[in-house]
This record gives sequence, C-alpha cells and structure tokens, in this order.
Amino acid sequence: QVQLVESGGGLVQPGGSLRLSCAASGGIFSRSVMGWYRQAPGKERELVAVIYSGGSTNYVDSAKGRFTISRDNAKNTVNLQMNSLQPEDTAVYYCYLRTAASFDYWGQGTQVTVSS
Repeated sequence: QVQLVESGGGLVQPGGSLRLSCAASGGIFSRSVMGWYRQAPGKERELVAVIYSGGSTNYVDSAKGRFTISRDNAKNTVNLQMNSLQPEDTAVYYCYLRTAASFDYWGQGTQVTVSS
C-alpha cells in the first residue's frame, strides 16, 4: 500500500524559510510524478510545484523564484524548499504522487503558517 508521509511544516516569520519533505513507501516511484499542493482556509487546493521522473519541474507563478522542488529517487523522497515566505503562503501543504499507472496518492498534510 502506498503511503506518503510529510514533515517540515511549522510557524515561520515573513521572509523566512522552511523545507518540506515527503517520504513515499509501498512501491518504486522513480517513474512517478511527485509534487506539492496546498490549501488555504476557504480556498481550493492548488498545485504549488511538480517534478517529473526526468527531473523537469513546474511551479505556480507565486512560487517561482522562491520555492524549489527536488526529488531523490533512491530514497523515494520529494522536498520543497520554500524561501522568502509570505503570509499568503499560509496553508496546509500536501504531498502528491501519481504513479506510472496514473493512480494518485496524497499525504496527510502539514501546516505551514507564516506570521509575525
């Protein structure tokens, strides 16, 4: 059974940084798409960043230049380095995985709060 476990959320001041990590288990995911979504209170879940099996990446416009997604296929992990965080980045962040067979999996979510 595929499981995604996130870590690294928390409270940070505006302008600060956080690094989110997600560990996948229950399979081999080197050919999968991995990424991060977020959902702020009262808003729809939105894609923040995605990384494909070959290493190419896409970001939501608000994350470009501030966030960096990376993956380690040997460890089945995906990370999101978030710099220059702003209050509007406050949300629950969810790890996401789409397997080569197009099955989707989600982590339980980790809270990121940006506040002074």
